[in-house]
Formats: sequence, C-alpha cells, structure tokens
Amino acid sequence: MKATELRELSAAELNQKLADLKQELFNLRFQHAVNQLENPGRIEAVKRDIARVKTVLRANELNH
Repeated sequence: MKATELRELSAAELNQKLADLKQELFNLRFQHAVNQLENPGRIEAVKRDIARVKTVLRANELNH
C-alpha cells in the first residue's frame, strides 16, 4: 500500500483501514505464537502500513 493511495481516502475510510490492519496484525501475531505463520515478513509489512495510515491521518489533521 502506498502513501499516495492513502492520501486519496477520506478520514472515515482511513480509520476503517487502520482498524482492519490492527485486526490483521493481531491475527498474524496469534498465528506466529502458535507456529502457524507461513510468512513472518507480513507482520513487519502490516506494521509499516499501520504507520503509513497514522501518518496520513495526522497530516490531514494538521492541514485542516
């Protein structure tokens, strides 16, 4: 997911995307704990996506 794509979304869509990513991260961590995670690199990718969404939300907050 790219930051340019995120900037086009509304605040409500960004908040929904953030909630979805947090849920996915929870599920990945759970799978990792029980050794059923096939791609451990996905955890880091989801963390980065969460950071991107939060950054865009904060930038929108400061601009308005």
